[in-house]
Amino acid sequence: MTPAQEPHRSPPGQPSPTVRVLLVDDDPLVRMGLSMMLGGAPDIEVVGEAADGSQVLPLVDRLAPDVVLMDIRMPTVDGLTATELLRRRSSAPDVLVLTTFDADEHVLRALRAGAAGFVLKDTPPGEIVAAVRRVAAGEPVLSSSVTRRLISRVVGGVPDDRKARAQASLDRLNEREREVAAAVARGRSNAEVAAALYMSVATVKTHVSRILAKLDLNNRVQIALLVHDAGLLDDDR
Repeated sequence: MTPAQEPHRSPPGQPSPTVRVLLVDDDPLVRMGLSMMLGGAPDIEVVGEAADGSQVLPLVDRLAPDVVLMDIRMPTVDGLTATELLRRRSSAPDVLVLTTFDADEHVLRALRAGAAGFVLKDTPPGEIVAAVRRVAAGEPVLSSSVTRRLISRVVGGVPDDRKARAQASLDRLNEREREVAAAVARGRSNAEVAAALYMSVATVKTHVSRILAKLDLNNRVQIALLVHDAGLLDDDR
């Protein structure tokens, strides 16, 4: 078995390489459709397929994909468990979750585990291709409006222990970083955060990077979830 490799990221200013994708879905027809769809893009290569979450880690070790397109419901090991196991690794590929959006709590669990976002199974082909490209480029695939909707529907009634852990994590941030984190949790873009807090977009990006590093988070969605868990935006409701 080939050891896991580092993600295939391009140095700044250089052309992007082919995005290597691993498809994980227990329905062979879904896998076939996704493979044909993604295989038609000149910059995307489907390097492997799995029918169950139990196959994900060995295939990632052997194939070194950049993105794992992960179904949620599978018979032996579901996509949520597979995502959690995968994202615990230091050099894990990004995970894009496939969902029907009828189980928001499942989507939320995947995002807490470090998934870069989700796409609906009935999403138009071009949008799925674009989502894979965005995730490979390090951009979470979750719009501001969907973030707010998802959190407002699921986060209410956070257990006291989770709230206390979230508050303790946010206490590690300085005052400006907490302001930026709160703005991110409100679904604001970098430009909107910059305008609201009277700073440059570059400075916002720096703050977001520092927040992710300090709190050991993967993406902006996890910042938003942590802020909501801590009750920092309770007055917004």
